[in-house]
Amino acid sequence: MAEPNPQVPPEALAPDFQADIERLYQLTVLARWSVVAGLWLTIGSLSLWGVRFHLWLMWQHFTWSALRYTLLLNKLSAIGLMTCTLMTLSVLLWQSRNILFGRAPEEQERLHQQLLRIKQQGQGHPLWRWLYGPQKTVL
Repeated sequence: MAEPNPQVPPEALAPDFQADIERLYQLTVLARWSVVAGLWLTIGSLSLWGVRFHLWLMWQHFTWSALRYTLLLNKLSAIGLMTCTLMTLSVLLWQSRNILFGRAPEEQERLHQQLLRIKQQGQGHPLWRWLYGPQKTVL
């Protein structure tokens, strides 16, 4: 019989532990998309409101020059829209990479350590309720 690997804790091999890591990963995905939605609902909508007249003009006759000058004349709105767009792209690329190539070992280790901290802190941790609910107890 092969000896267990001393680098891998025994609880990491349990199916429940892997399911908990998967639930924590899903919470991470949900949190990232929630941040993106919140950005678009606050900063994005305010930025679009700031350029509403220019958008109406571009709706009539769009040119790349009109878009360029709209963003140059309204720097605060341009920064807000760029922030929202870049955050959306970064989350999209992060999730696509995880779907296509699997999670990176560093990220898997981070999830593992975070789950151990959550279990150690117990019901006092804010994510405990999301991972285990009120009915499930973890030893």
